[in-house]
Amino acid sequence: MTRSVQALAYSRPSALASDQGGRLLGLETSGGRTPRGAEASPHFFSGFLSSPRAAARGLLAVADVAGARYYRPTPNASLDPVVTGNGDRLRFESFSGCCGVYARLDVERDGLDGAGTGHGTTNVDVNNPLREALSRLAGDDPLHLRVGPDELAVTTLDGPVVEKKVPLPDRWLRGFAEAQVVSAGFDPRAELSAAEAVRFLRSLPQGSGGASRGAIWVVPAGRTLRPTTRPVPGAVCLPGPERLAALRRVLRDATALRVYGPVADGAALASAWEVVLPGMRLTLTLSPDAARGFSGEGGVLEALATEEAAGDAELVSVLLAWEPRIDPGELAARAGLTVERVRAALTRLGTAGRVGYDIAEAAYFHRELPYDADRAERHNPRLVAARALVSAGAVEISGDLARVASGERRYQVRESAGALSCTCQWWADHRGGRGPCKHALAVRMARRGAVRTAGDVATGTVTAGGAR
Repeated sequence: MTRSVQALAYSRPSALASDQGGRLLGLETSGGRTPRGAEASPHFFSGFLSSPRAAARGLLAVADVAGARYYRPTPNASLDPVVTGNGDRLRFESFSGCCGVYARLDVERDGLDGAGTGHGTTNVDVNNPLREALSRLAGDDPLHLRVGPDELAVTTLDGPVVEKKVPLPDRWLRGFAEAQVVSAGFDPRAELSAAEAVRFLRSLPQGSGGASRGAIWVVPAGRTLRPTTRPVPGAVCLPGPERLAALRRVLRDATALRVYGPVADGAALASAWEVVLPGMRLTLTLSPDAARGFSGEGGVLEALATEEAAGDAELVSVLLAWEPRIDPGELAARAGLTVERVRAALTRLGTAGRVGYDIAEAAYFHRELPYDADRAERHNPRLVAARALVSAGAVEISGDLARVASGERRYQVRESAGALSCTCQWWADHRGGRGPCKHALAVRMARRGAVRTAGDVATGTVTAGGAR
């Protein structure tokens, strides 16, 4: 697994302090991106929270996921959550170390006591002393939130005094993009009241045992969800129920539980579990299996394989303005593209961390992850391997049939109704359920003329026959 080191520099540690008007939660920011460009310590918000306890517990839940490995748990450094200001809300995001759980807390306009937010994205410091202080926060006494340095500190910062260095694996970066693509195909499946939500979530198994038992299926039954042994019509997959543990933090303030997922087809599937809180939403999106991270799902590969999508993404990116809701139809009209091409461009931008997807609103949103997320494309094993195959002239196309020489073997790739199938072991194992294999992807590139020179292939990352 390729890793880089992410250096997070803060002017001071985040802290929860008391003053005459109540309490102040000061969240310090690291280097990020705003409409004004890169900033060392951007400022996004200063105002009161409508539901202080719920917000504190929701932030802790996002931090829990950032520091967790649900598959083969091991002690590891966690990356601080990402915060995005979208003008009318704050979004706190994180990914688990095993790449199987994506968490997001959306603090909406009603949760920010009428105050507006700035625009931009950065990491936010959530240190252990702060976690302990937030855990002790009880009641709903006034809580003032400051995201980024106050106005006086902005003009007097002499440089970073707190620095964290954490490993950042490529597959973690790819997970952000894949989670967005997967969740864009979800539909609402069930909604439980606060009481039923608490009862259901507390009934789930805890600890690591659930991961070894595989997926659990649940089906709406009256006002609740009941387990079922198979994916009957209307069932929702709950893969690794112990991975919902972070939701327990906010049960006291929950007003509802909403469940999202695709139509059941018999296989284990990803799903999203959203706890509705006063003025905010906490969502956990789970990969199809605790041992299967989002990074290998392959949902972004088709969009990455085309030069057309690359050009469209460049055009669409110019039109983005930190919107909390991106309407593909409106964006298509402004860009002079079809909606399908805009969606492919958004998928590509998602790979670079520049857009996310809000399931509750069924809409994309603009953000700029504060790290070199473009490396997730440059080092994607199947994408790099496919480009190497095309550059090496390993693809021979004859009508609907193509042959790909990979290592010492030759594989047949057939196209039918726009879909590709392959004779390789990857295709036999997954049948397209985890995106195209490298051979099908190479054929797609060759058909579209998306040939790159060998110099575009990341040197030493993978060979033409080294990844399926």
